[in-house]
This record gives sequence, C-alpha cells and structure tokens, in this order.
Amino acid sequence: MKKMIKTLAIGCCILAAPAFQAQASSKVQKPSPDKIIQMMKDGNARFVANKSTNPHVDSARLIQAGKENQGDYAYATVLGCSDSRVPIERIFDAGIMDIFVVRVAGNVVDVDEAGSIEYGLAHVNTPVLVILGHTQCGAVTAVTNAIQGHGHPLEFNIPPLVDDIEPAVKRAIAANPTVAAADIIPYGIEENVWQGVEDLFMISPASREIVKSGKAKVVGAIYDVSTGQVKWLPEEKVSDILKKVENNPARAIHAMATEAAHEAAEEQRSH
Repeated sequence: MKKMIKTLAIGCCILAAPAFQAQASSKVQKPSPDKIIQMMKDGNARFVANKSTNPHVDSARLIQAGKENQGDYAYATVLGCSDSRVPIERIFDAGIMDIFVVRVAGNVVDVDEAGSIEYGLAHVNTPVLVILGHTQCGAVTAVTNAIQGHGHPLEFNIPPLVDDIEPAVKRAIAANPTVAAADIIPYGIEENVWQGVEDLFMISPASREIVKSGKAKVVGAIYDVSTGQVKWLPEEKVSDILKKVENNPARAIHAMATEAAHEAAEEQRSH
C-alpha cells in the first residue's frame, strides 16, 4: 500500500512541477538558520510570558498574502502534531506567511509529510525545519500502551498512521530499563522526534542535500502543553542521525521525482 502511495506521490510531483518551479523562484535573502531559531525562541518566550505581539495578522497582511509569494516571507517549516493544544503559529508568536506548517497525529514522517517538508524547504525556501513533539502526546501514549500490552482497539486507519512511532517507543523502553512503565511516555515522545528526523532523511534525499549544503537546518523540539514552553533538543543529534542515514544502503537515493520514475521504468523494462 505504501509503495502505491509513493508511486502516486511521484506522479503528482511530476504533474505539479511547473507550480513548484514558480514557487522556488524567490530571490529574497532570509535570515540565517541560527538567527531564525533565535527568533522562534524569542517568540515562544513572549508567548509564555503572555506578551505576544501577534504580528502579521491584520488585513494588510491578508492583502499581501493574496498578491505575493509566501516563499518571500515564511522563515520556518514546522512539522507538528494535529493536537488542538498545539497552536503552532501562536506558540512562536508568528502570523500569516511566517511559518509553513505540516501537521499530522504523532508528528510522524511518511510520504505525505516528507513531500510537504520538501516543498517547505525547497520551494518556500525556509532555512529552518522544526520537528516538534509535545507533552501528553496521545499517539505516543497509544503506541506505548499497545507495546506494554494494555492498549485498546483502534480505528482501521490509525495503526498504519502511528506504526512509525513503534521504534521510538521501543528504544525509549530499552534505554530506560529502570523507568516505570507509566513513566516511559515522555522518553518515547523525545525519541519520536528523533525518529521523525531519521525517517525524513531516509526517504527524502532532497532534504538531506539541503541540510548538507547549509541552506537549511533541522532542529528537534518539544512543546509543553501545560506551560506553553518549547524545549529545544540538542542540535548535534541531528548531525549524528544524518551521518547514520548517509551510511545506510536502504536510504532513498534520487532527490527528484523524475529520476525515481525513470529508474522505476528502467527496472520494469529489464524484467
């Protein structure tokens, strides 16, 4: 099923290529990744202190959004959870055309999310990607409960949605053998952020190349739903994961959909 989805995604990318190229034409010089991360830290500090400035939410910005290219303005791509307690623009005190947001339950990275992130990095030209987990994550909790043998029945489409979380939870349990079963979830939430980074690098050669070139930086973070504070995870861990993926022969190789489609066609002809 996932192979079929990937094939369809490749086809859609090819059909949408002119639109992607048009979006990528922005020549605006944006702040450096480090400066943008500091901007996001400052914005979150204002949010926590109840001193948000609520920028870029007026009618002038709406008019601008209707006329101009978001690639000239958005400074970060954020992959976050669908959870209603995580209002991504608000927690960074950002507004319209500031953040390219990708949301999915459990902040997992599969084909749809990877494609959306590629669009944010390569065509909206955001110099930063934040993979944002959050405390009390229901998806990580559900997977943890299932692994520990006291889960509950899930609707048909949920298990394949959250199956990417399983390796993260198993790593968290293995790395913390003295932690009680009920207390392992926060460790699983952090591991799930790193799992998202690894899954992205495994299936997205384009993202790997953008990061290696220095055009963008990937960072992990966890949002506390009870305090509003974002905890930023060690940036060096991302570099370690990238090196690990670069040495993995199972990683995807072709950055462009046309290259992958050509290779698939060649394989089919050879059979």
